[in-house]
Amino acid sequence: MERKISLDKLRNIGIIAHIDAGKTTTSERILYYTGRTYKIGEVHDGTATMDYMVQEQERGITITAACTTCVWGAYRINLIDTPGHVDFTVEVERSLKVLDGAVVVFCGVGGVEPQSETVWRQADRYNVPRVAFINKMDRVGSDFFGTVDQMHKKLGTNAAAIQLPWGLEGAFNGIIDLVEKKVVEYSDEKGKVFEVKEIPQEKMEEVNKYRELMLEKLAEGDEQVLEKFVHGKEISSEEIKQAIRRAVIANKFVPVLCGTAFRNCGIQQLLDAVCDYLPSPLDVSAAKGTDPDSGDFKEITPSDEAPFCALCFKVLTDPYVGRLNYLRIYSGELHAGENIYNSTRRVSERVTKLVQMHANQQSIIPEVATGDIVAAVGLKETKTGDTLCQEENPILLEVMRFPEPVIQQAVEPKSKQAQERMGFALHKMADEDPSFKVSYNHETGQTIIAGMGQLHLEIIIDRILREFNVEAQVGQPQVAYRETITRKIVSVGKFIQQSGGRGQYGHVVIEMEPQEKPGMGNTFEDKIKSGAIPREFIPSVKQGILETAKSGVLGGYPVTDTKVTLVDGSYHDVDSSEMAFKMAASMAFTDGLRKAKSILLEPIMDVEIVVPEEFMGVIIGDLNSRRAKIVALNTRANVRAIRATVPLAEVFNYATVSRSLTQGRASYTMEPSFYAEVPAYISEKIMTGYASKGTRKGT
Repeated sequence: MERKISLDKLRNIGIIAHIDAGKTTTSERILYYTGRTYKIGEVHDGTATMDYMVQEQERGITITAACTTCVWGAYRINLIDTPGHVDFTVEVERSLKVLDGAVVVFCGVGGVEPQSETVWRQADRYNVPRVAFINKMDRVGSDFFGTVDQMHKKLGTNAAAIQLPWGLEGAFNGIIDLVEKKVVEYSDEKGKVFEVKEIPQEKMEEVNKYRELMLEKLAEGDEQVLEKFVHGKEISSEEIKQAIRRAVIANKFVPVLCGTAFRNCGIQQLLDAVCDYLPSPLDVSAAKGTDPDSGDFKEITPSDEAPFCALCFKVLTDPYVGRLNYLRIYSGELHAGENIYNSTRRVSERVTKLVQMHANQQSIIPEVATGDIVAAVGLKETKTGDTLCQEENPILLEVMRFPEPVIQQAVEPKSKQAQERMGFALHKMADEDPSFKVSYNHETGQTIIAGMGQLHLEIIIDRILREFNVEAQVGQPQVAYRETITRKIVSVGKFIQQSGGRGQYGHVVIEMEPQEKPGMGNTFEDKIKSGAIPREFIPSVKQGILETAKSGVLGGYPVTDTKVTLVDGSYHDVDSSEMAFKMAASMAFTDGLRKAKSILLEPIMDVEIVVPEEFMGVIIGDLNSRRAKIVALNTRANVRAIRATVPLAEVFNYATVSRSLTQGRASYTMEPSFYAEVPAYISEKIMTGYASKGTRKGT
């Protein structure tokens, strides 16, 4: 594939959606129609190109975001197919960070589902322009207009249909284009042959109604259309297209398309919409960063002539070529064999090889330029979220933020020989996945792995056993509790040691208080005046506090959402040292946790259970026994959707429970929502269990 292409003809897009909405099926059709593959791969057969991992093929779900590049007419499209399962939400997060646009796929039957809302909010956070594709229009119970209505109500977006379905459910075999006022009717199974026809007269009233509605919504996002719309002037198809593009790029309008990816209808029109309406790297706001030395604000010009700048958004270990660093190039050019500067870690790196990815296949390319999404081989120190640039033109892009794990499990090697292999495997996994954490519990002597959910940890363990051939024993999943304080206090820490000769002296006074909002994490502020503590010891105080916060006083769980302010202290000309102040800060923080009446927090999950009407009572009864709060009860076609918040500790193995209660007819989705205080009687049990573990270890 020839590499050089003008930037205005480049599209970097992602396919994002709720689980099972049809993202990978849509991606497979895009690859087929653009000529990237000669055969359509199917998720249910395990033959999908983009689901290349063994675990993906076995389970029929996407686990890792897969990249590919294809050509549609004069346009080149860099495509990332992302997972829908909430356990792998970090894959969506880091993909959206580097994409210019997204196709959000909705299920025509399920409508706007919980994970649809999650990915939509993620796209909002990164200000990513979107087009919506309502899939599965051939399915019984599909409701195109109901889904558009849900987009308005649940997502609060200014969306409007630019297409209508031609035929309903089993009779669906094409689309009505509201922009061109034509019918596109498909006449072969592969979807390659279609006919563009005039709209029948009996349909014109409905078409005019929805075209008027489209123009009304478009006028809300574009002044030029508003001007003509208000004065009743005719607006041509070309003017509508230009206006849709302007409004989409400005994030003021979402065009809604329809089709059925499985039956190969509507994909070519979706590709046209991607090229017509989604932005090129020139259309989105320039990437921003700071000078790593001065902290001055910098803006990146998307041009091949500008200094080189790229972001590493993903790290993957390939069994044949080793470590692959996925890069989004924001400016400049890079050739294989060149040295580049990692401004995050302040090290120089050598790129031995550049490859263009097609799922897990690589094509070696000699160079890359602005707008490209590629992988580099040979980078030893670079991790996810690092900025790569020229040493003479350093810049530091905004850091990527990743969610904290909510579930943990103990894992132990079965033999001494497996110990080293397991350590190597876990290090590789943590390198690839920023939402996966590994720690060692010194009190129990166990290695603890933590992730975003049971499925997340299941996949990790499966990969350790298969890819790295590690024999390991796995404990039961445990909730990743947190600890926080409930009131403001002042705490003093003094570390004094005399042992003949030079002693140790550190003295700090800190204020501790809960953060204003949950989720802000731990912060440290220095308010020392008149040199009570020399400046060179302040970083040691901060380090002592943040390290101690990794293990609280109630059950050894990490402390979160605590604001610590250093207000006073004293030092000794000879005996004070960095270690002494680190120890003093640690003592002050630990003492402060006890004074400030620490409490345990537990992750609360947002659960939606879709169940037939006759089983609704039994499911609600079961949820109430699990400390759940029912948030909403909705009706969808012939089923009920129950939305609730429930503590994670109460819903381990809920799939088995919900199936047994409903004769296998319930389905559910679950995602972390927030942390809340653990009830006193449960908190007591947790701490008693923690204390007994420590006793057993010590005996």
